[in-house]
Amino acid sequence: MDIIIEKKKGIKKKHIYIALGVLVFLALVYKAFFTGNLSTFRADKEKLTIETVTEGIFHDYITITGIVEPIATVFLDVREGGRVEEKFIEEGAMVKKGDIILRMSNPDLSLSILNSESQLAEKNNFLRNTMVVMEQEKLQIKRELLNLEFDIKRKKRTYGQNKTLFEEALISKEEFLKSEEDFHFAKRSYELYLERQKQDSIYRFIQIKQMEDNLRNMDLNLKLVRQRQEDLNVIATVDGQLTMLDAEIGQSISGGGRIGQIHVLTSYKVLAQIDEHFIDKVKVGLTAILERQGQEFELKIRKVLPEVREGRFSVEMIFTGINPDNMRTGQTYYTRLQLGSPQKSILLARGNFYQQTGGQWIFVLSEDGKYAEKRMIKVGRQNPKYYELIDGLQPGEQVIVSGYDNFGDSKRIIFK
Repeated sequence: MDIIIEKKKGIKKKHIYIALGVLVFLALVYKAFFTGNLSTFRADKEKLTIETVTEGIFHDYITITGIVEPIATVFLDVREGGRVEEKFIEEGAMVKKGDIILRMSNPDLSLSILNSESQLAEKNNFLRNTMVVMEQEKLQIKRELLNLEFDIKRKKRTYGQNKTLFEEALISKEEFLKSEEDFHFAKRSYELYLERQKQDSIYRFIQIKQMEDNLRNMDLNLKLVRQRQEDLNVIATVDGQLTMLDAEIGQSISGGGRIGQIHVLTSYKVLAQIDEHFIDKVKVGLTAILERQGQEFELKIRKVLPEVREGRFSVEMIFTGINPDNMRTGQTYYTRLQLGSPQKSILLARGNFYQQTGGQWIFVLSEDGKYAEKRMIKVGRQNPKYYELIDGLQPGEQVIVSGYDNFGDSKRIIFK
């Protein structure tokens, strides 16, 4: 006789296997169709920095640190060595051009100056005496010419008289010939003296000119020698501030030694160092803006120093308009240096994401703001506030600009 077996009620093992299979299948479907095979990371939205892409004017500038320096610095060098006898102006004081800063003494120089003056005076007297002698010789020649001129007149008269007497046979031929020869001799002597006077005049003119030049040079040399005595005083050559004076009373200083400097404070310049990355963009004539006490002052690059040290190079900038009040040498200011003209662009605020991505990609928020996905972008120029976006983003889109250190290789960020 058959025994009826009743079906057991409840969950069996095969039911569990079927359920597990369905769950796995659903998970695969969700991953395939809803997550797009993206590696995800869950993040707290409140702890992230999110910025909106905008459209505006991009100002191509960099912020640099500049140190204020005087427009010019004049060094004080000792022309004549000596011993410091007196200090009239102390370090840090304002000076005017011509003010005596130090007075020095040099006995050897004083003795040398006296000897030079004595020698120059002696030569001067010698040249002047020579000129007096030449003038006397000139007068002597004129006197001789005058005598010869009167001698010619007398002998000409005698010759004429003897000629008449000889024709009338009243005197001998010898006497007549003698008077004729005397007349011609006197005439020839006069002509020779005239030639001598002419030659002496030319020679005297040249010699006197040389002597006058020598006297003039001697006078100039004497002034220069006396100037050496005046050079024992160290004098301010410009108006400004005596910022350094390395000299004490009783100290001996060699000629040519540098003892101080004067800062010209009529204007100022700003010396700044710039990263070598911008060396091809920075040129003479570029403008910069310095902000001080709520005011903006315009600067212009006057000089670009070519030397690069520790990855930086230096530029000198000068004010193109008014100078800020109460500026002091050594003060530090932040300056905006314009590298190019303003241009309309798509802008994104700067953020730490750039350190990990290099500006090649970024996380862009979805329209509902529930998650963000990785997207490739292209960044152009940048300034201290914004990046210039060339491709990959549109105005109005929101992106994560804070650091990506915790995201790893995730391609999607899901907000909690």
